[in-house]
Amino acid sequence: MSTSEKLNAKLTLSDGREFNLPIHQGSLGYDAVDVQSLVKNKLFTFDPGFMSTASCVSKITYIDGDNGILLHRGYPIADLAKKADYLEVAHLLLFGEAPNEEEYKEFTKLVKKHTLVHEQISRFFHGFRRDSHPMAVMCGVSGALAAFYHDSLDINNIEHRQITAIRLLAKMPTLAAMCYKYSIGQPFMFPLNKLSYSGNFLHMMFATPCEPYEVNPVLEKAMNTIFILHADHEQNASTSTVRTAASSGANPFACIAAGIASLWGPAHGGANEACINMLEEIGSVDRIPEYIARAKDKNDPFRLMGFGHRVYKNYDPRAKVMRQTCHEVLQELNIQTPLMDVAMELEKIALSDPYFIDHKLYPNVDFYSGIILSAIGIPKSMFTVIFALARTVGWIAHWKEMFEPGNMKIVRPRQLYEGYTERSFQPLDK
Repeated sequence: MSTSEKLNAKLTLSDGREFNLPIHQGSLGYDAVDVQSLVKNKLFTFDPGFMSTASCVSKITYIDGDNGILLHRGYPIADLAKKADYLEVAHLLLFGEAPNEEEYKEFTKLVKKHTLVHEQISRFFHGFRRDSHPMAVMCGVSGALAAFYHDSLDINNIEHRQITAIRLLAKMPTLAAMCYKYSIGQPFMFPLNKLSYSGNFLHMMFATPCEPYEVNPVLEKAMNTIFILHADHEQNASTSTVRTAASSGANPFACIAAGIASLWGPAHGGANEACINMLEEIGSVDRIPEYIARAKDKNDPFRLMGFGHRVYKNYDPRAKVMRQTCHEVLQELNIQTPLMDVAMELEKIALSDPYFIDHKLYPNVDFYSGIILSAIGIPKSMFTVIFALARTVGWIAHWKEMFEPGNMKIVRPRQLYEGYTERSFQPLDK
């Protein structure tokens, strides 16, 4: 972060007070007006949702929503999705640079060393109802890791931070698959470390002790792509939650559990599940015109899920990659169901209808990821769990970044109070 010597902002109040505020310039993106000095003059800024507020300095991810750009450490997301595997991207996010061949080999070896979870954790699962939502279970077991790996919770110890980061990256696929297996009453499958990160996840999800399971390379590639495209997305609600929890000095497992809880919200991580629900509601191709008309009607509360994006005012750069992956999976599995027919017809309309084009309502990453996961055979209730699995490395990267000099400061937002002024409390008998 640099402070421009040429630019500053002058805030003039109607009572004649004036304040000179420095302007910081990053390497990319908007400049930022530094308002930290206002509190000394009994002034706050008011910004619900923090849409105009930079809460931290970061070097991890950059988004330009107007132009549809997403960079991880400077690399375009499309390049990473096409040329890297998930653990290469994980190394990039965690350590700032893509690994060379030797670094990748050592990093992969270290991650695979920690894929198993403590045996008592399997018994911990049995405290949940079988019909619990997998995200409820994921919140519980991820936070509970602190009770099993309490040997490395000193956040001021760099070696502890390092091993905890690796443990979280390695164990999340195991926990996610255990959530699924528990929900359907099947035995947990141990990790198979000869497989890739995404291949191992598919193995733990769908293998059983009864017979060998062969990982389909097309589905393995698709899962790798989904993991990469969801690895990080700058200061979204869940990442900001992780940073907020971390600012208090909370242990990393608790911080990640907080991120998972935030991701669970339907306005954040549940969008791909909502998309599949919408496709099921439409039901058949011949009903699409009815729902398109409803989507265009401003007085109708119905909204097409999986189209457009809050941040990207152009095409979601992740969706371009995911679209290709989606069609590869559907072709490989040769799936022809009413739901898939509706999805493909909606995609065709969205890419050609002037209304969608003019309003920039392009299919987004959630539209395609929901279709892919459904085609693979993963139930809707697991969609957000997989999102959490993939996003964990981004959360850890932001958590680690907070320990760089000058970055750790407890989060304490202000408020605009509109409640009662001071009044006297009366005893019950009066």
